[in-house]
Amino acid sequence: MQAMLLRAPRSALDAPLSLQEVDPPSPRADELLVRVAACGICRTDLHVIEGELPMRRSPLILGHQVVGTVETSGAHCTRFRAGDRVGIAWLRRSCGRCRYCAVGRENLCDAAEFTGYHADGGYARYATVPDAFAYAIPDALADVEAAPLLCAGIIGYRALRLSEVKRGGRLGLYGFGSSAHVTLQVARARACEVYVCTRGARHRDLARRLGATWVGGARERMPVKVDAAIIFAPAGDLVPAALANLDRGGTLALAGIHMSAIPSLDYAEHLFYERTLRSVTASTRQDGRELLDEASRIALRPVVTTFPLREANVALAQLREDRIDGSGVLVV
Repeated sequence: MQAMLLRAPRSALDAPLSLQEVDPPSPRADELLVRVAACGICRTDLHVIEGELPMRRSPLILGHQVVGTVETSGAHCTRFRAGDRVGIAWLRRSCGRCRYCAVGRENLCDAAEFTGYHADGGYARYATVPDAFAYAIPDALADVEAAPLLCAGIIGYRALRLSEVKRGGRLGLYGFGSSAHVTLQVARARACEVYVCTRGARHRDLARRLGATWVGGARERMPVKVDAAIIFAPAGDLVPAALANLDRGGTLALAGIHMSAIPSLDYAEHLFYERTLRSVTASTRQDGRELLDEASRIALRPVVTTFPLREANVALAQLREDRIDGSGVLVV
């Protein structure tokens, strides 16, 4: 099968992936073999490619926002059968036994494994996924529309929940890439006012088209204090600015898997009045199921730019330079 391989970290601008013919993966008894139709590209892929997250194996097939059809299923699989359309997300396995898994916090499992990181992902013709961790894809969503929901959407959905913004509340978003543009649509469907701070005129234009109440520069002061905020950009120096725009009792959620250093905070200016600062770590299967269900009900539609698999390097370079509106998706 064709696959885009990463052998060692280097700049995404230096065409780090090579298109090669490799053997298709062999699914275990509890796994599905999926023929990939589409795979979203993600900033997490950039963090792996450029060494900000350590590589766990080499060579590696990236990609953890995968949509395709089941080719075969292992002897122990019970949820899906050949021909079913399924999604593969970042969380690939958890132990199911630890104190975190026991209370529905499998995203914190010490033994968790992740797609396109611990195991090969969807920048290829075929990929495998444990039957228990695959998602049924709603008929209302095309393959390229569903793919970005499987990480960008799920992480944004979890961040929105952890921000504790109420229906009709004021929400601030920092950075406006794939995850944020999905999160804005969910928040608007819940009658929230959404205030967006982001660099780049094209991202600001997209935020306005999707219904943002106000749009400004990355560190601009918002016209009102917001009840909750989410930082999607991997820039730690946005944290003080976001906290300064946060109302009393509000929560700032940090949605990235990697972030640059956070500057020192002034207690009175940034944290007093019961403001909360919290991180978002991966997601649970429940987050994914809820997001896909809500996406169907509110007719959520990611803005998508597609690339053929062989142009994955082009897509990743454009993502690194913030030249993609909404989500980038590889069509396999």
